[in-house]
Amino acid sequence: MLAFLLANQFFGEPIQRAQLTLCLLVFALTFPGTNRFKDGKLTAAVDITNSWLALITILWLCGYATDSLHYFETDVLVSWGVATPLTQWVAVVLGQYIIKHRSSLPQARRRVIVVGASALGVKVARAMDGRVDHVSEFVGYFDDRTDSRIHPDALPHRLGGLKEVAGYVYSHGVHEVYITLPLGSQPRILELLESLQGTTASLYFVPDVFGISIIQGRLQDVNGVPVVGICETPFTGTNELVKRISDIVLSAVIIVLISPILVLLAIGVKLSSPGPVIFKQKRNGLDGEEIVVYKFRSMRAMDNGAVVKQATKDDPRITRFGAFIRKTSLDELPQFINVLQGRMSIVGPRPHAVAHNEEYRKLIKAYMVRHKVKPGITGWAQVNGYRGETETIEKMQARVEYDLEYLRNWSLGLDMQIIVRTIRLVLFDRNAY
Repeated sequence: MLAFLLANQFFGEPIQRAQLTLCLLVFALTFPGTNRFKDGKLTAAVDITNSWLALITILWLCGYATDSLHYFETDVLVSWGVATPLTQWVAVVLGQYIIKHRSSLPQARRRVIVVGASALGVKVARAMDGRVDHVSEFVGYFDDRTDSRIHPDALPHRLGGLKEVAGYVYSHGVHEVYITLPLGSQPRILELLESLQGTTASLYFVPDVFGISIIQGRLQDVNGVPVVGICETPFTGTNELVKRISDIVLSAVIIVLISPILVLLAIGVKLSSPGPVIFKQKRNGLDGEEIVVYKFRSMRAMDNGAVVKQATKDDPRITRFGAFIRKTSLDELPQFINVLQGRMSIVGPRPHAVAHNEEYRKLIKAYMVRHKVKPGITGWAQVNGYRGETETIEKMQARVEYDLEYLRNWSLGLDMQIIVRTIRLVLFDRNAY
């Protein structure tokens, strides 16, 4: 936003309602931003460039659809388009330098102890090495259990029992205490917390929830009651609004632009074999509710019952024209109508047939968690090699893992990256069928 306003000032253009509206739109589409300080310089440059290209594409489509491009000078837009990613990259490099410099200062070192010498405690201690915001100096573990009951890697670094924690923290200037005791040790945890109230150390409780998929985990306040969210949709509040607005704007513009293609494809499907042009299939949508998904019919037989056979390579049910539209993903275009209806999103986990969901939910851990968001026309799994047939449990498991990773890390920039990679995949993937 600052780069845009400065570009207007540099070329002597006044800041009017159109310019302020564009700033607000940019803010809505990019807030709260992405932390790239952990990335390498090249990775950050590529990520910034991809996100920026996706953003200005959306802005151009919005301007074209609303006939508002004439409000902005070409020189301003070009300068802004070049300056913004360069400024962002410089800010990342400068931020990394500042973080590295601060981390090298003696006063920046943070002495850390872990209470609980279990596998989880060892995991936390090892995680200290990956922190970039400050240097963590891991000191050791405290645990009351015998040597035979603690993790072998923790044994050489055990400093004492739980009753000795507070005294050690106070006398050795420990900055952070990570408590990794199981919830069954609640009385001991409360006693430990009370003993640490007289120190200045930061206290962290690490629940042993690594056996389940954490989706958008965060602490919430419910009328004064602290609640830890473990699995919930990333699309709440502002995120939900931004996601829905971007879906409506993009799908509406795309439908208008591809309407001649839709007519030609409908004619091709109708002439290729007897049957309806649109294939309607029941799928599971948001929160597992059944929705109807539209596709151009590509097969002679249409399974939509209790048993649905996935399409395979050289499947005899696929028509010649159907093979073409499946290979190019043109059969998916009617799903932009589903997006406008609010049943689907442009980006999200691909919806599976209801029969497939009933099968895989019993075989794959956390399978149904992917339904915490609306299904998408394309998704993170599809652009990472899991497009089309999943003939083995292992492939479906991998697809689900990518879907869950998308839920954990969603951002509008990630959506734009997936859309760009999907276009490239459709144009150049020779293995699709």
